[in-house]
Amino acid sequence: MFKFPAQIEGNEADGYTVTFRDVPEAITQGDTLDEAKAAAIDALVTAMDFYFEDGRPVPTPSKANRSDVLVTLPPSVVAKVLLLNEVVRTKKRPADLARAMNVKPQEVTRLLDLHHTTKIDALADAFRAIGFDLEVRISPRAVT
Repeated sequence: MFKFPAQIEGNEADGYTVTFRDVPEAITQGDTLDEAKAAAIDALVTAMDFYFEDGRPVPTPSKANRSDVLVTLPPSVVAKVLLLNEVVRTKKRPADLARAMNVKPQEVTRLLDLHHTTKIDALADAFRAIGFDLEVRISPRAVT
């Protein structure tokens, strides 16, 4: 999973600001620490829109420092980020991907839209069309 290190600064009196060194476009705040952490996911996903709109690869998360808080992207967003990154890396145009998948270009547009709900099978088809297999795995959660 993509877990992005976030830096949280502030205090209870003034509120908290959250930034991400890997995705500088993602900035948010909250009056409480819990509000700031909750807003961090939305800010991160919203900032990813810029990468999708510009056809730029989304940076991979850097190693967290001791003072960082990790913000985990939802699995559906991770799959779309990985697809975008491979489409950009392989220099595939959406029309190329649509042809390879034997679908209408509008379907590829939806695949590359973070706010459009996409079935995992459609994402698997897209990865297959560019030479990858989408694998799903589970792992035990760390007890905290």
